[in-house]
Amino acid sequence: MNKIPHSYTTEQEEFWAGDFGHEYLQRNTGEELITSNIVLFSHVLRCAPGVKSITELGCNIGLNLQALHRINHRFKLGGYEINERAAGIASERNIADVVNGTILDDLAATPDGGMKADLTFTKGVLIHINPDELAKVYRNLVTLSNRYVMVCEYYNPTPMAVSYRGVEDRLFKRDFAGELMDQYHLKLIDYGFCYHRDNHLAQGDSTWFLLEK
Repeated sequence: MNKIPHSYTTEQEEFWAGDFGHEYLQRNTGEELITSNIVLFSHVLRCAPGVKSITELGCNIGLNLQALHRINHRFKLGGYEINERAAGIASERNIADVVNGTILDDLAATPDGGMKADLTFTKGVLIHINPDELAKVYRNLVTLSNRYVMVCEYYNPTPMAVSYRGVEDRLFKRDFAGELMDQYHLKLIDYGFCYHRDNHLAQGDSTWFLLEK
């Protein structure tokens, strides 16, 4: 596991890098989540021909990366994760290059140019980014992508903040994909909704969007 030296500039970064982030990785694990992610990413990838490399911003312990590896073990996978403990677990799976660092940094400005890939994505990550800093994550998603960008997040047509496990200013909804399309002139390829009451493969109530440069 590689590490990018960093200092946190937002409360949200400190929140996820610390004890709450440790607790999150214990709550979110298991074969059922991996299976539901296989179904989700299989759908996404059917609309994204030619993908051979994938980089995730905010990979946590690597459940999404595990799903992608099972879909195609030849994928070249990479992930960035702010929580050192979670990044270590993801790295130990030996299926992806994992970097411990904040995705608010300019990832392409690192000596190796960052982990560029055919597809970059976030899943349940943009909702936890300080809204004033979103532009930095958008830049990383687009700059590191050779062709496709996918976001799977809570959607709302206008920006709003929601209490998250009793804590304020830790979860934000908005039209992330729409902002990416407007700011970077990306093309909408496909989208879909994940319902928490799905009888077989439940996900959180998130909407995914596949965009193309």
